[in-house]
Amino acid sequence: MKIYNSEQVRKMDAYTIEHEPISSIDLMERASNSFADWFSEKFDTAKEVIVFAGPGNNGGDGLAISRILARRKYRVTVYLLNLKNKLSTDCEKNFQRLKSVNGIRLSVLDGTDPSPNLPKESVIIDALFGSGLTRAITGFEAKIIKTINSAGALVVAVDIPSGLFGENNKGNNREAIIKADFTISFEFPFLSFFFKENDPFVGKWLCVAIGIHPDAIEETKADHFLVEKAFVAKLLKNRSKFSHKGSFGHSLIVAGSYGMMGAAILAVRACLRGGSGLVTAHIPRFGYDIMQTSVPEALISIDQSDIIFTEVELLNKFNAIGIGPGLNTKSNTSKGVLKICREFRKALIIDADAINILAENKDVLQELQANTILSPHPGEFDRLAGESETEFERHLKQIDFSVKYGVIIILKGRYTMISLPDGSTFINTTGNSGLATGGSGDVLTGLITALLAQNYLPHEAAILGVYLHGLAADISLSDQSEESLIPGDVIENLGKAFKFIRS
Repeated sequence: MKIYNSEQVRKMDAYTIEHEPISSIDLMERASNSFADWFSEKFDTAKEVIVFAGPGNNGGDGLAISRILARRKYRVTVYLLNLKNKLSTDCEKNFQRLKSVNGIRLSVLDGTDPSPNLPKESVIIDALFGSGLTRAITGFEAKIIKTINSAGALVVAVDIPSGLFGENNKGNNREAIIKADFTISFEFPFLSFFFKENDPFVGKWLCVAIGIHPDAIEETKADHFLVEKAFVAKLLKNRSKFSHKGSFGHSLIVAGSYGMMGAAILAVRACLRGGSGLVTAHIPRFGYDIMQTSVPEALISIDQSDIIFTEVELLNKFNAIGIGPGLNTKSNTSKGVLKICREFRKALIIDADAINILAENKDVLQELQANTILSPHPGEFDRLAGESETEFERHLKQIDFSVKYGVIIILKGRYTMISLPDGSTFINTTGNSGLATGGSGDVLTGLITALLAQNYLPHEAAILGVYLHGLAADISLSDQSEESLIPGDVIENLGKAFKFIRS
């Protein structure tokens, strides 16, 4: 699914109106019916519904929704905010239509009114301001939003929470943004939904279809994409029945140090479960017995050091390398990591302390093979690119970093974002808070290394690997909780994740 900015959404609405053709008021009616259908499934008619509508087209949606719900036997109260005594054309039309419906309590707020009484047991529908908003909310409008937020009632936002911008909210008035429990967007989510700082406002979000013209979607370019099952299913390769272990590549996992051999084991096991034909673990000498016992399927390369990684030879016999889990940043380890970064010209994924080493040796970034994958968590990325005040700001730096150095960045988080050297970003939709535990990133590194060894293009391996990783975590919840989930559960459910994508 493409993710568009607010202006693009407006233009696609206009395209639909012109080419379907359909009048703007009828497109608004269609959107309002889609919202009302969701609402009717979620809440029974015993709930009192209070709708706040603004003077623009988002308010027009709210007025149409009020009329539809009233005809479905809901008890509806409407507050229309109209400070300048001026409504948009379609909002005015829906205002006149609303007057013909019996049983709706309607109040027009002109800025002199006291704050309305909002029962905690009601459901509030927020349709004050839509995605076209370009200013922070102040004054009486902010007062109304604060009243809604303090009511303690469940709040459902129409298209976007009022006061929230569709993209960058740095400098916005956070005290004057609706805190929604649910946000029901029309056709597409907004980019701001995917950043931690906006979660208190967005709540749970979903999109309902309103029939945007397919040509508008096809012809409107986007640089952000939501990764869903149908997309990754097209990436997943089928295996020939005449395949052999050489058909699926030879992976090298460079990982582990004294006290951190578990990271190496997790990465190697995930690499094996990810389908690599051969997997070699390069580990410190003391870890030989640990690895041989824990993962007998793996080949083992022993470092000259007993306790750390220093160097590995014969790099060219490997199809892909994953480096970083459980390493450290000691000087000899740093030399070995930088040598691989400079010399290995095949598929490479860099994680954990290998990223921290690059952060201390930024000149080497220019020497990385094109489309090398880096998989930092936010703290590691900040060491590479500098600290950010917001997740959105960090994301902009992520895109710039990918373009500048020609690399793929997997910025891990609730919505892991994968940026490519062409400036595009793919936002993952799988995973849960159970992944917020040590070792999860090691599993991801091993899995992506396996996909790279099987000759997936680097961007395919990154997108597919992140999706599978999160999906396996979701599948694990069938017999685990988010609290009890451990990285080993994710590895054990990778097979089910592959099968689900193929189903």
